[in-house]
Amino acid sequence: MDRLTALGVFVAAVDEGSLAAAARRFGLSPAMAGKYVSAIEAELNVRLLQRTTRRLSLTDIGQNYYQRCKQILDAYDEATREAADAHGSARGVLRIAAPVTFGAMHLGGVVARYLDAHPLVNIEVSLSDRYVDLLETGVDLAVRIGRLRDSGLVARRLAPCRMVVCASPAYLERHGTPQTPDDLRRAERLTFSEAVSAGDWTLVDEQQRAHVIDGPCRLAANNTQMLLAAALAGAGVAYGPTFVFGEQIALGKLVTLLPAYHASELTIQAVFPSARQMPLKVRHFLDHLTTAFGDDPPWDRLDAPRATTTRRPRARPRTSG
Repeated sequence: MDRLTALGVFVAAVDEGSLAAAARRFGLSPAMAGKYVSAIEAELNVRLLQRTTRRLSLTDIGQNYYQRCKQILDAYDEATREAADAHGSARGVLRIAAPVTFGAMHLGGVVARYLDAHPLVNIEVSLSDRYVDLLETGVDLAVRIGRLRDSGLVARRLAPCRMVVCASPAYLERHGTPQTPDDLRRAERLTFSEAVSAGDWTLVDEQQRAHVIDGPCRLAANNTQMLLAAALAGAGVAYGPTFVFGEQIALGKLVTLLPAYHASELTIQAVFPSARQMPLKVRHFLDHLTTAFGDDPPWDRLDAPRATTTRRPRARPRTSG
């Protein structure tokens, strides 16, 4: 008995729901497919499948065996691809989707290095903050930030997405430096309108107590690069990812506020349809992304000055309606 084929037929029968469908996948007769599964059961002296005229179902032992067989077949496919890739070249069109600001600020260099290393690949990049269905749109890989929707996609962690509260020195000179979360509630806040809770910022103190800064915002925008420009111009206090604000903080054009508090950390991930039979062009681009970012991404390796003034912020005058 060809054990690898037998394992493949068994797994295909479970995946497809019938021995006849598994037989078609392997170019066998239904009877021969049944013999492969029966041979495994005879060798193990256990029943793996319960068969009726209408359906197949796994026994308890069969369920465990099925999971292990899938792992074995996946490892075999992976080893086969790696051996073939060693003598092949990535080629074709690579389609990538990413959030607008992250893509514009951080993917250009990665894409340029990839194109230089793989001259037979062309790249199409689509930047959008809206959810993109990879299977419907033909996208090979997408970069996503935050919680992922429940789907059959495979995810690979690329980097942390750390959040920061910051403002320009000019703004702090005019309005004072916030020292507490209550001070932030009275500040001219600049917020990302597409966030899950757009008007809410949550900071955690050293005692792990959460402080929600909510209420009206002076400026709300659906693009963080606009918020960055507004913060640099002194319009108010911004809350957003370090991949947007980190460089300007390092240059001293923005100042990190409330350093004793920290915000929730999100995750930047790459998602793709399947780890099995991944095209070489996708595999190599994923390697480029992993190398470029990581747990200590470049935008977090910058030295960032923090607020030093202790002057309290002036209360904002209130208007009556």
